[in-house]
Amino acid sequence: MVSEQAARRSMLKRYILMAGLMILLALTSAAWIKYRNDASLDVNENLDYCVDQARKTLLQIPGGALMPRSIDHDKSSWRYVPIEDWTSGFWPGTLWYIYEATGDEQWRVEADRYTRMLAPLSQRRAMDHDLGFQMFSSFGNGYRLIQDTSYKEIILRTADTLATLYNEAAGTIRSWPGMVKEKGWPHNTIIDNMINLELLFWASKHGGDKSLYDIAVRHAETTMKNHFRPDYTSYHVVLYDTLTGEKIKGMTHQGFSDESMWARGQAWAIYGFTMVYRETKDRRFLDFVQAVIDVYLSHLPADDIPYWDFNAPRIPHETRDASAAAITASALLELARYVPKSKSDYYQEKATRMLYILSSEQYQSRNRNASFLLHSTGHRPNGTEVDASIIYADYYYIEALLRLKVLQ
Repeated sequence: MVSEQAARRSMLKRYILMAGLMILLALTSAAWIKYRNDASLDVNENLDYCVDQARKTLLQIPGGALMPRSIDHDKSSWRYVPIEDWTSGFWPGTLWYIYEATGDEQWRVEADRYTRMLAPLSQRRAMDHDLGFQMFSSFGNGYRLIQDTSYKEIILRTADTLATLYNEAAGTIRSWPGMVKEKGWPHNTIIDNMINLELLFWASKHGGDKSLYDIAVRHAETTMKNHFRPDYTSYHVVLYDTLTGEKIKGMTHQGFSDESMWARGQAWAIYGFTMVYRETKDRRFLDFVQAVIDVYLSHLPADDIPYWDFNAPRIPHETRDASAAAITASALLELARYVPKSKSDYYQEKATRMLYILSSEQYQSRNRNASFLLHSTGHRPNGTEVDASIIYADYYYIEALLRLKVLQ
Protein backbone atom coordinates (compact mmCIF):
# COMPACT_ATOMS: atom_id res chain seq x y z
CA MET A 1 0.00 0.00 0.00
CA VAL A 2 2.75 2.40 0.93
CA SER A 3 4.69 1.57 -2.21
CA GLU A 4 1.52 2.13 -4.29
CA GLN A 5 0.97 5.58 -2.72
CA ALA A 6 4.64 6.42 -3.26
CA ALA A 7 4.30 5.38 -6.87
CA ARG A 8 1.24 7.61 -7.28
CA ARG A 9 3.04 10.56 -5.69
CA SER A 10 6.02 9.97 -7.97
CA MET A 11 3.73 9.85 -11.01
CA LEU A 12 1.96 13.03 -9.84
CA LYS A 13 5.32 14.80 -9.51
CA ARG A 14 6.23 13.72 -13.04
CA TYR A 15 2.92 15.03 -14.34
CA ILE A 16 3.44 18.36 -12.56
CA LEU A 17 7.00 18.57 -13.91
CA MET A 18 5.85 17.75 -17.44
CA ALA A 19 3.04 20.28 -17.20
CA GLY A 20 5.48 22.92 -16.01
CA LEU A 21 7.86 22.15 -18.85
CA MET A 22 5.02 22.35 -21.37
CA ILE A 23 3.93 25.74 -20.00
CA LEU A 24 7.53 26.97 -20.11
CA LEU A 25 7.92 25.76 -23.68
CA ALA A 26 4.63 27.39 -24.64
CA LEU A 27 5.71 30.70 -23.13
CA THR A 28 9.10 30.45 -24.82
CA SER A 29 7.49 29.61 -28.15
CA ALA A 30 5.04 32.49 -27.78
CA ALA A 31 7.92 34.89 -27.11
CA TRP A 32 9.79 33.50 -30.11
CA ILE A 33 6.76 33.82 -32.35
CA LYS A 34 6.28 37.34 -31.11
CA TYR A 35 9.87 38.12 -32.06
CA ARG A 36 9.61 36.34 -35.42
CA ASN A 37 6.51 38.39 -36.23
CA ASP A 38 8.48 41.54 -35.42
CA ALA A 39 5.92 42.57 -32.78
CA SER A 40 8.72 43.56 -30.44
CA LEU A 41 10.27 45.89 -33.05
CA ASP A 42 7.91 48.69 -34.00
CA VAL A 43 9.34 49.87 -37.31
CA ASN A 44 7.04 52.87 -37.61
CA GLU A 45 7.87 53.99 -34.09
CA ASN A 46 11.58 53.88 -34.86
CA LEU A 47 11.12 55.66 -38.18
CA ASP A 48 9.26 58.40 -36.29
CA TYR A 49 12.22 58.54 -33.91
CA CYS A 50 14.57 59.09 -36.87
CA VAL A 51 12.36 61.92 -38.13
CA ASP A 52 12.45 63.62 -34.74
CA GLN A 53 16.23 63.30 -34.50
CA ALA A 54 16.76 64.61 -38.04
CA ARG A 55 14.59 67.60 -37.20
CA LYS A 56 16.99 68.38 -34.33
CA THR A 57 19.90 68.32 -36.75
CA LEU A 58 18.13 70.67 -39.17
CA LEU A 59 17.79 73.17 -36.35
CA GLN A 60 21.49 72.90 -35.45
CA ILE A 61 23.22 72.71 -38.83
CA PRO A 62 25.08 75.89 -39.80
CA GLY A 63 24.74 77.69 -43.10
CA GLY A 64 26.90 76.96 -46.12
CA ALA A 65 27.66 73.68 -47.85
CA LEU A 66 28.46 71.74 -44.67
CA MET A 67 27.26 68.25 -43.79
CA PRO A 68 27.03 66.54 -40.38
CA ARG A 69 29.58 63.77 -40.03
CA SER A 70 30.05 62.61 -36.43
CA ILE A 71 29.58 63.36 -32.75
CA ASP A 72 32.31 62.23 -30.35
CA HIS A 73 31.16 60.16 -27.41
CA ASP A 74 31.88 62.99 -24.97
CA LYS A 75 30.23 65.70 -27.11
CA SER A 76 26.65 66.58 -27.98
CA SER A 77 27.14 68.54 -31.20
CA TRP A 78 27.83 67.42 -34.75
CA ARG A 79 31.19 67.86 -36.40
CA TYR A 80 30.53 69.29 -39.86
CA VAL A 81 32.50 68.64 -43.04
CA PRO A 82 32.63 70.18 -46.53
CA ILE A 83 31.18 68.44 -49.58
CA GLU A 84 34.58 66.98 -50.47
CA ASP A 85 34.48 64.70 -47.42
CA TRP A 86 33.71 61.06 -48.28
CA THR A 87 30.67 61.06 -45.96
CA SER A 88 28.99 64.13 -47.45
CA GLY A 89 26.29 62.19 -49.30
CA PHE A 90 24.89 60.41 -46.28
CA TRP A 91 23.05 63.39 -44.79
CA PRO A 92 21.08 64.21 -47.97
CA GLY A 93 20.60 60.46 -48.45
CA THR A 94 19.14 60.21 -44.96
CA LEU A 95 16.79 63.10 -45.75
CA TRP A 96 15.58 61.26 -48.85
CA TYR A 97 14.83 58.21 -46.73
CA ILE A 98 12.88 60.39 -44.31
CA TYR A 99 10.92 61.81 -47.22
CA GLU A 100 10.26 58.26 -48.40
CA ALA A 101 9.05 57.29 -44.93
CA THR A 102 6.81 60.31 -44.40
CA GLY A 103 5.80 61.65 -47.80
CA ASP A 104 6.13 65.08 -46.18
CA GLU A 105 6.97 67.82 -48.70
CA GLN A 106 9.17 69.57 -46.11
CA TRP A 107 11.62 66.68 -46.20
CA ARG A 108 11.67 66.60 -50.01
CA VAL A 109 12.63 70.27 -50.06
CA GLU A 110 15.41 69.76 -47.51
CA ALA A 111 16.70 66.63 -49.24
CA ASP A 112 16.81 68.42 -52.58
CA ARG A 113 18.57 71.44 -51.05
CA TYR A 114 21.37 69.42 -49.49
CA THR A 115 21.67 67.12 -52.49
CA ARG A 116 22.22 70.00 -54.91
CA MET A 117 25.08 71.26 -52.73
CA LEU A 118 27.07 68.21 -53.93
CA ALA A 119 26.63 68.94 -57.64
CA PRO A 120 30.12 70.49 -58.05
CA LEU A 121 31.66 67.09 -57.28
CA SER A 122 30.37 65.81 -60.62
CA GLN A 123 32.34 68.47 -62.49
CA ARG A 124 35.77 67.76 -61.00
CA ARG A 125 38.30 65.07 -61.68
CA ALA A 126 38.08 62.04 -59.45
CA MET A 127 40.10 62.49 -56.27
CA ASP A 128 39.21 59.03 -54.92
CA HIS A 129 36.64 56.23 -55.16
CA ASP A 130 34.14 57.85 -52.79
CA LEU A 131 32.05 59.45 -55.52
CA GLY A 132 29.57 56.61 -55.18
CA PHE A 133 29.11 57.22 -51.47
CA GLN A 134 28.80 60.94 -52.06
CA MET A 135 26.65 61.09 -55.16
CA PHE A 136 24.56 57.92 -55.31
CA SER A 137 23.43 58.13 -51.69
CA SER A 138 22.20 61.63 -52.47
CA PHE A 139 21.34 62.05 -56.15
CA GLY A 140 20.68 58.33 -56.60
CA ASN A 141 18.05 58.17 -53.88
CA GLY A 142 16.65 61.49 -55.02
CA TYR A 143 16.21 60.35 -58.61
CA ARG A 144 14.61 57.11 -57.46
CA LEU A 145 11.97 59.09 -55.55
CA ILE A 146 11.28 62.17 -57.67
CA GLN A 147 12.68 61.36 -61.16
CA ASP A 148 14.32 64.77 -61.59
CA THR A 149 16.11 64.66 -64.96
CA SER A 150 18.81 67.07 -63.78
CA TYR A 151 19.73 64.48 -61.14
CA LYS A 152 20.09 61.84 -63.82
CA GLU A 153 22.52 63.99 -65.80
CA ILE A 154 24.65 64.52 -62.71
CA ILE A 155 24.69 60.81 -61.85
CA LEU A 156 25.75 59.86 -65.38
CA ARG A 157 28.52 62.47 -65.42
CA THR A 158 29.75 61.29 -62.01
CA ALA A 159 29.88 57.65 -63.15
CA ASP A 160 32.12 58.61 -66.07
CA THR A 161 34.37 60.47 -63.64
CA LEU A 162 34.60 57.50 -61.27
CA ALA A 163 35.52 55.24 -64.18
CA THR A 164 38.67 57.27 -64.83
CA LEU A 165 40.17 55.59 -61.74
CA TYR A 166 39.85 52.14 -63.31
CA ASN A 167 43.10 50.28 -64.00
CA GLU A 168 42.63 47.71 -66.77
CA ALA A 169 45.74 45.75 -65.80
CA ALA A 170 44.65 45.30 -62.21
CA GLY A 171 40.95 45.04 -62.99
CA THR A 172 39.89 47.39 -60.19
CA ILE A 173 39.12 51.03 -59.50
CA ARG A 174 41.86 52.78 -57.56
CA SER A 175 40.56 53.82 -54.17
CA TRP A 176 43.07 56.34 -52.86
CA PRO A 177 45.28 58.03 -55.48
CA GLY A 178 46.69 60.25 -52.73
CA MET A 179 48.28 57.25 -51.03
CA VAL A 180 50.78 56.97 -53.87
CA LYS A 181 52.53 60.09 -52.64
CA GLU A 182 51.60 59.83 -48.95
CA LYS A 183 52.59 56.21 -48.32
CA GLY A 184 54.26 55.09 -51.51
CA TRP A 185 51.41 52.71 -52.29
CA PRO A 186 50.97 51.64 -55.92
CA HIS A 187 47.50 50.90 -57.31
CA ASN A 188 45.35 50.30 -54.23
CA THR A 189 41.79 49.08 -53.76
CA ILE A 190 39.83 48.94 -50.50
CA ILE A 191 36.86 46.74 -49.74
CA ASP A 192 34.69 49.86 -49.22
CA ASN A 193 34.95 50.42 -52.97
CA MET A 194 32.42 47.64 -53.57
CA ILE A 195 29.64 50.05 -52.58
CA ASN A 196 30.58 52.52 -55.30
CA LEU A 197 29.98 49.97 -58.05
CA GLU A 198 26.24 50.60 -57.76
CA LEU A 199 26.77 54.01 -59.36
CA LEU A 200 28.39 52.36 -62.39
CA PHE A 201 25.73 49.66 -62.71
CA TRP A 202 22.97 52.24 -62.54
CA ALA A 203 24.58 54.53 -65.08
CA SER A 204 25.15 51.71 -67.57
CA LYS A 205 21.43 50.89 -67.43
CA HIS A 206 20.16 54.47 -67.65
CA GLY A 207 21.90 55.89 -70.68
CA GLY A 208 25.57 55.66 -69.71
CA ASP A 209 28.24 53.77 -71.61
CA LYS A 210 27.92 49.97 -71.40
CA SER A 211 31.59 49.76 -70.47
CA LEU A 212 30.62 51.01 -67.00
CA TYR A 213 28.82 47.72 -66.41
CA ASP A 214 31.89 45.76 -67.50
CA ILE A 215 34.15 47.78 -65.19
CA ALA A 216 31.86 47.13 -62.24
CA VAL A 217 31.72 43.38 -62.90
CA ARG A 218 35.48 43.13 -63.43
CA HIS A 219 36.11 45.03 -60.20
CA ALA A 220 33.80 42.66 -58.30
CA GLU A 221 35.42 39.58 -59.84
CA THR A 222 38.93 40.80 -59.03
CA THR A 223 37.94 41.73 -55.49
CA MET A 224 36.33 38.33 -55.00
CA LYS A 225 39.57 36.69 -56.12
CA ASN A 226 42.13 38.83 -54.28
CA HIS A 227 40.47 40.48 -51.28
CA PHE A 228 39.53 37.43 -49.25
CA ARG A 229 41.32 34.85 -47.17
CA PRO A 230 40.45 31.14 -47.44
CA ASP A 231 37.92 31.55 -44.58
CA TYR A 232 36.10 34.37 -46.50
CA THR A 233 37.21 37.16 -44.18
CA SER A 234 38.21 40.31 -46.02
CA TYR A 235 41.36 42.39 -46.20
CA HIS A 236 40.73 46.09 -45.94
CA VAL A 237 43.30 47.05 -48.61
CA VAL A 238 44.91 45.19 -51.50
CA LEU A 239 47.93 46.62 -53.28
CA TYR A 240 48.51 45.86 -56.97
CA ASP A 241 51.43 46.48 -59.27
CA THR A 242 50.26 49.51 -61.23
CA LEU A 243 51.74 48.31 -64.52
CA THR A 244 51.27 44.53 -64.46
CA GLY A 245 48.18 44.43 -62.28
CA GLU A 246 49.61 41.62 -60.15
CA LYS A 247 48.51 41.45 -56.53
CA ILE A 248 51.29 42.51 -54.17
CA LYS A 249 49.66 41.98 -50.78
CA GLY A 250 46.59 42.35 -48.62
CA MET A 251 46.71 44.60 -45.59
CA THR A 252 44.69 46.85 -43.31
CA HIS A 253 44.43 50.57 -42.77
CA GLN A 254 41.59 50.82 -40.26
CA GLY A 255 41.45 47.30 -38.83
CA PHE A 256 43.43 45.83 -35.95
CA SER A 257 45.98 43.98 -38.09
CA ASP A 258 46.59 42.87 -41.65
CA GLU A 259 45.08 39.45 -40.93
CA SER A 260 42.17 40.50 -38.70
CA MET A 261 38.49 40.75 -39.67
CA TRP A 262 37.69 44.45 -39.50
CA ALA A 263 33.94 44.60 -38.83
CA ARG A 264 32.94 47.43 -41.14
CA GLY A 265 35.10 46.07 -43.94
CA GLN A 266 33.30 42.73 -43.77
CA ALA A 267 30.00 44.63 -43.72
CA TRP A 268 30.95 46.58 -46.86
CA ALA A 269 31.71 43.27 -48.56
CA ILE A 270 28.35 41.78 -47.57
CA TYR A 271 26.44 44.82 -48.75
CA GLY A 272 28.49 45.24 -51.92
CA PHE A 273 28.33 41.67 -53.21
CA THR A 274 24.60 41.47 -52.44
CA MET A 275 24.14 44.54 -54.64
CA VAL A 276 26.36 43.04 -57.37
CA TYR A 277 24.19 39.92 -57.47
CA ARG A 278 21.08 42.11 -57.74
CA GLU A 279 22.57 43.96 -60.71
CA THR A 280 24.06 40.94 -62.53
CA LYS A 281 21.98 37.92 -61.41
CA ASP A 282 25.29 36.03 -61.62
CA ARG A 283 25.05 33.04 -59.25
CA ARG A 284 28.77 33.24 -58.44
CA PHE A 285 28.21 36.43 -56.49
CA LEU A 286 25.20 35.05 -54.62
CA ASP A 287 27.09 31.93 -53.51
CA PHE A 288 30.10 34.01 -52.54
CA VAL A 289 28.27 36.60 -50.47
CA GLN A 290 26.57 33.88 -48.43
CA ALA A 291 29.99 32.56 -47.42
CA VAL A 292 31.09 36.09 -46.52
CA ILE A 293 28.01 36.76 -44.39
CA ASP A 294 28.07 33.35 -42.72
CA VAL A 295 31.57 33.84 -41.32
CA TYR A 296 30.54 37.29 -40.07
CA LEU A 297 27.43 35.94 -38.34
CA SER A 298 29.30 33.02 -36.79
CA HIS A 299 31.72 35.39 -35.01
CA LEU A 300 29.18 37.87 -33.60
CA PRO A 301 28.84 38.36 -29.83
CA ALA A 302 25.58 37.44 -28.13
CA ASP A 303 23.82 40.74 -28.90
CA ASP A 304 24.72 40.62 -32.64
CA ILE A 305 26.49 44.01 -32.61
CA PRO A 306 30.13 43.48 -33.57
CA TYR A 307 33.20 44.80 -31.86
CA TRP A 308 35.05 47.19 -34.17
CA ASP A 309 37.35 44.33 -35.19
CA PHE A 310 36.53 40.67 -34.59
CA ASN A 311 40.16 40.00 -33.63
CA ALA A 312 40.78 43.05 -31.47
CA PRO A 313 42.89 41.98 -28.48
CA ARG A 314 40.82 43.35 -25.58
CA ILE A 315 37.43 41.80 -26.34
CA PRO A 316 35.01 42.05 -24.50
CA HIS A 317 36.41 45.44 -23.47
CA GLU A 318 36.74 46.75 -27.04
CA THR A 319 34.41 49.33 -28.56
CA ARG A 320 31.50 48.20 -30.73
CA ASP A 321 30.62 49.33 -34.23
CA ALA A 322 26.94 50.09 -34.66
CA SER A 323 27.64 51.25 -38.21
CA ALA A 324 28.79 47.76 -39.22
CA ALA A 325 25.64 46.31 -37.66
CA ALA A 326 23.40 48.75 -39.54
CA ILE A 327 25.14 48.11 -42.87
CA THR A 328 24.90 44.35 -42.37
CA ALA A 329 21.25 44.44 -41.28
CA SER A 330 20.30 46.38 -44.38
CA ALA A 331 22.26 44.01 -46.63
CA LEU A 332 20.74 40.93 -44.99
CA LEU A 333 17.22 42.20 -45.61
CA GLU A 334 18.01 42.48 -49.30
CA LEU A 335 19.92 39.20 -49.44
CA ALA A 336 16.92 37.46 -47.86
CA ARG A 337 15.02 38.11 -51.10
CA TYR A 338 17.46 36.07 -53.18
CA VAL A 339 17.96 32.84 -51.21
CA PRO A 340 15.75 29.81 -50.41
CA LYS A 341 13.12 30.29 -47.71
CA SER A 342 14.96 28.49 -44.92
CA LYS A 343 17.96 30.76 -45.28
CA SER A 344 15.82 33.78 -46.09
CA ASP A 345 13.98 33.40 -42.78
CA TYR A 346 17.29 33.08 -40.94
CA TYR A 347 18.77 36.19 -42.55
CA GLN A 348 15.63 38.22 -41.89
CA GLU A 349 15.53 37.09 -38.26
CA LYS A 350 19.19 38.05 -37.76
CA ALA A 351 18.66 41.45 -39.38
CA THR A 352 15.57 42.07 -37.26
CA ARG A 353 17.50 41.11 -34.13
CA MET A 354 20.27 43.57 -35.06
CA LEU A 355 17.74 46.35 -35.60
CA TYR A 356 15.98 45.47 -32.36
CA ILE A 357 19.23 45.92 -30.43
CA LEU A 358 20.18 49.08 -32.35
CA SER A 359 16.74 50.48 -31.52
CA SER A 360 17.23 49.97 -27.79
CA GLU A 361 18.12 52.60 -25.24
CA GLN A 362 21.69 51.32 -25.28
CA TYR A 363 22.26 52.24 -28.93
CA GLN A 364 19.79 54.96 -29.84
CA SER A 365 21.08 58.47 -29.15
CA ARG A 366 17.70 59.85 -28.02
CA ASN A 367 18.28 62.89 -25.77
CA ARG A 368 22.06 62.59 -25.74
CA ASN A 369 22.54 64.14 -29.18
CA ALA A 370 20.77 64.65 -32.52
CA SER A 371 22.06 61.55 -34.30
CA PHE A 372 20.14 58.28 -34.56
CA LEU A 373 22.72 55.91 -33.07
CA LEU A 374 25.57 55.76 -30.56
CA HIS A 375 28.61 53.46 -30.41
CA SER A 376 30.07 53.43 -33.91
CA THR A 377 33.80 53.22 -34.57
CA GLY A 378 35.39 55.11 -37.43
CA HIS A 379 39.19 54.80 -37.45
CA ARG A 380 40.27 53.05 -34.28
CA PRO A 381 44.01 52.79 -35.08
CA ASN A 382 44.06 56.52 -35.77
CA GLY A 383 42.07 57.26 -32.61
CA THR A 384 39.32 59.14 -34.49
CA GLU A 385 35.57 58.70 -34.18
CA VAL A 386 35.92 55.99 -31.55
CA ASP A 387 32.66 55.05 -29.80
CA ALA A 388 30.99 57.92 -31.66
CA SER A 389 27.78 58.75 -33.47
CA ILE A 390 28.54 58.68 -37.20
CA ILE A 391 26.31 59.76 -40.08
CA TYR A 392 26.71 56.61 -42.17
CA ALA A 393 25.47 54.49 -39.26
CA ASP A 394 22.31 56.61 -39.27
CA TYR A 395 21.94 56.30 -43.06
CA TYR A 396 22.09 52.51 -43.13
CA TYR A 397 19.96 52.23 -40.00
CA ILE A 398 17.03 54.09 -41.54
CA GLU A 399 17.56 52.27 -44.83
CA ALA A 400 17.32 48.95 -42.99
CA LEU A 401 14.15 50.04 -41.18
CA LEU A 402 12.54 50.95 -44.51
CA ARG A 403 13.56 47.61 -46.01
CA LEU A 404 12.10 45.76 -43.04
CA LYS A 405 8.87 47.72 -43.30
CA VAL A 406 8.44 46.50 -46.89
CA LEU A 407 8.89 42.89 -45.76
CA GLN A 408 6.35 43.09 -42.92
